[in-house]
Amino acid sequence: MLTGLGFLVAAGLGAALRLVAIERWPKGHLGTLTVNVVGSFALGLLAGTGTTTLTVIGTGGLGAFTTLSTFVSDAVQLSDTRLGSRRGRSVGHVVNTLVLGIGAAALGLTISL
Repeated sequence: MLTGLGFLVAAGLGAALRLVAIERWPKGHLGTLTVNVVGSFALGLLAGTGTTTLTVIGTGGLGAFTTLSTFVSDAVQLSDTRLGSRRGRSVGHVVNTLVLGIGAAALGLTISL
């Protein structure tokens, strides 16, 4: 029961923090990139913690904090050809997010061990 309640609270906080970070960041895709990289790092730090911590903070909090749907939306918007060919920006955003996210998770994992 307490794990479920903790999950809900952490998910609410994670979603609220994501909203603030993305809405207040100029050029929203940079906010999405930052949120996803920070979330990846934090998840790496959680490696080796107990199941309850991973459920509440990892899945609830960080799952709501990071965002796949906004990441995909940003990538599509960056490739919008109505304003000319910008596919390079979209590909760059996807590659940067993946490389930085995996690197941040690996750093968090290294620190936590």
